[in-house]
This record gives sequence, C-alpha cells and structure tokens, in this order.
Amino acid sequence: MSLPPDRRYSSDHLWILELGGRCRIGITHHAQETLGELEFVDLPEIGAPLTAGEPFGALESVKAVSDLIAPLTGIVVAGNAALATAPGMVNAAPYHAGWLIELVPADPGDLSGLLEAAAYAELT
Repeated sequence: MSLPPDRRYSSDHLWILELGGRCRIGITHHAQETLGELEFVDLPEIGAPLTAGEPFGALESVKAVSDLIAPLTGIVVAGNAALATAPGMVNAAPYHAGWLIELVPADPGDLSGLLEAAAYAELT
C-alpha cells in the first residue's frame, strides 16, 4: 500500500493529516499489518491534553498490546467513536475510516518536524 503524500509521519508509525487548524491522527498500514487484527482501541477523551513523545492510548490485537505515542503536543478535540464497536476498521482502512483522534496542536509548526512520506518509507 502506498503512503498518502498529504500527511506527515512519526517514527512511531502514526500518520498526521492537517485539517485547517486540527490534526487527524491514525496508524500507518505498516503498523496495522505488524499488529495484526485489532480487538480493542483505547483512546483519550475529548479535552485530554497530549504531550509529544508520551503515550496517549493503546491498541490491542491478538498478538500484543501497543501504546500509541503522541506525535504532537495538543488537546484532543475528537475521537473516532466507531472504533469502540468496530476496531477492525483500523485494519481495513488505516488512512481513512480507521483514523483514531483529532487534536488542536499547541504549536502547528511542530508538524514540520515530522517525516514526509518518502522519509517514512525509508524508515520502514
């Protein structure tokens, strides 16, 4: 699966899509493939503060439980509620319907410190 070029990527296998003052965050195809079939998604509540480099949730699969590491500092403004009953959406459509959260970044300039698609592809 090719990487969408309109996003930034973290070395922790998350993608970040800027949406006019908000950032939508999800896991990459590589990450969901490595984890296997997801059984549970633990996401922060709306209003929760996130700190770049710190855990903000977890993904549970038959293989393991993996922490989600925040790529940016900011405040959570939306969560993908559909994942509560259909966590497999992350596996089926990691770049679309399987998104995790949206946040308002504390410093939008921090996006420039994340990887572009080509650099992330080299990492994986």
